[in-house]
Amino acid sequence: MTSPTTTADPRRWIAFAVVLAAGFMDLLDVTIVNVAVPSIQSDLRAEYSQIEWIIAAYVLAFAAVLITGGRLGDIYGRKRVFLLGMAGFTLASAACGLATDPDVLIAARFAQGAMGGLMVPQILAIIQTTFPKEERAKAIAVYSGVGGSASAVGLALGGILVQADLFGLGWRTIFLVNIPVGIAAFVAAWFVMSDSKSPAAPRLDPVGMVLAMAAVLLLVFPLAEGRRLGWPAWTFAMMAAAAGVFVAFLFYERSLTRAGRSPLVDLGLFRSRPFAVGLGSWLLFWIGMGGFFLVWTLFMQAGLGWTPMRAGLTAVFFAVGAGVGAGVSVGVLAARFGRRVLIIGALINAAGFGIYGAMAVRYGSEFASWQMVLPLIVTGAGFGMVVAPTIDLLLGQVPLREAGSASGLLNTGQQLGTALGVALVGVLFFTVLDHDSDRGVAEVTPQIRAELAADGVPVSAQDQIVAGFGACVGARSAQADPTVVPDSCLPPTNLPGGDEVSRLLADAGAEANAVNFAETFRYTLYYGMGILLLVCLGFFALPKEAKLEQRPLDPEPEIVTV
Repeated sequence: MTSPTTTADPRRWIAFAVVLAAGFMDLLDVTIVNVAVPSIQSDLRAEYSQIEWIIAAYVLAFAAVLITGGRLGDIYGRKRVFLLGMAGFTLASAACGLATDPDVLIAARFAQGAMGGLMVPQILAIIQTTFPKEERAKAIAVYSGVGGSASAVGLALGGILVQADLFGLGWRTIFLVNIPVGIAAFVAAWFVMSDSKSPAAPRLDPVGMVLAMAAVLLLVFPLAEGRRLGWPAWTFAMMAAAAGVFVAFLFYERSLTRAGRSPLVDLGLFRSRPFAVGLGSWLLFWIGMGGFFLVWTLFMQAGLGWTPMRAGLTAVFFAVGAGVGAGVSVGVLAARFGRRVLIIGALINAAGFGIYGAMAVRYGSEFASWQMVLPLIVTGAGFGMVVAPTIDLLLGQVPLREAGSASGLLNTGQQLGTALGVALVGVLFFTVLDHDSDRGVAEVTPQIRAELAADGVPVSAQDQIVAGFGACVGARSAQADPTVVPDSCLPPTNLPGGDEVSRLLADAGAEANAVNFAETFRYTLYYGMGILLLVCLGFFALPKEAKLEQRPLDPEPEIVTV
């Protein structure tokens, strides 16, 4: 039985709590895995490229399904698709937690992201159809606040769960924790959530979705795997093919538009030059930030040897800065200064990268959590100033009737940018780490020689030990699988000095590793700074008068199942 909605649903706040839990779970899983990367790597003996896929698989699948997921809700009912997504997300989380090798975990992360892409688009639609106009802004503000906190909670909670090693499950708890939450949310949604459909829903575009995903995978796959395989010719052929498939996608979408059908991407949005350039800047921004989150975690744990808990709790300072930046930009600055807030935010973010990189090299293995407070708060503040107002400012550059399509495109751009950022920075970070491994060796060699001399080791033996040490550090920096001990790192049976020298070399190896990671971290952050400067140039394309608009989100008439 269907009827128009005439009164507010008395169960709307309970239903709202359910969608909040779902949205929180999704955003939590974007960040929570980052802090567990070294633990996953060690336990599953994963190569660096597989770690990149474990992170990127989720956001790629999410981006691929996001727009189609929203249309499925319009056609078949938001509640039905939400429940399907919630059930699938919970099952995929269980598969992630039970994975026995990296490939299984990657497949489970793809499934988890796809189910998130079904679930999340229904949330704002459910808020719109459940709440009366006077309550809707409050509900959306609460949802945005909870979403913003999920990143911080994900980093801290991930570190705590991995460190706690509940029931001996280690990193697996970061995924298994979704199971009770997902079951509770599914049951609650079944009973308290009303269903709704769109009376004029756009058609699905499965061909467009396949073409778009194929273009992205043809680009990301060789970037993630090329270094490990020695960049064979087919990796460059795949990247070239990605451009061809993308062109085919654009032609196909244009043909759908001319035929009066529903393309996956409304190419008419790009008639607005400010929106088109702004979208490109938004994509670039997430390329820079997606790469940062990966190397940041590796630096703290693989480079400095921190525990997951310490890394996760230190990361909270970034979230504090992001919260301050977001609150100030949306609440005070964006409505008054418009695009200048985005430009200043990107510059502050870049300045934070520069400070962080310089301090990493300055302090090396002695870099303490409290010393990271300044660069993390600065970086986070700039990040928050960009992220919080950008979508609203860019939506102001398109007609109101196209705001839904534009919003979906911006969200998709965020996910694709994150995935591309992980792949691109993976190439850069590990290549530099390999090529500059002599830096750490050169820095610790004088101390090694001094201690060997103090122990009475002959100069000829010192030369042998130092040469073997340098070969070991270089091999570790170059290897694709960090869990494998290179042959050059195996202790020789005739090592002068015995156990004492072994301990000396182990300590020196940790110090050299920290020096190399710090230098590579700085180099990668400078790359991120370059991207953020390009982002600033893109934001200049927005009109000077562009301001943050508090536009009502009035949905079209809905068919609501009571």
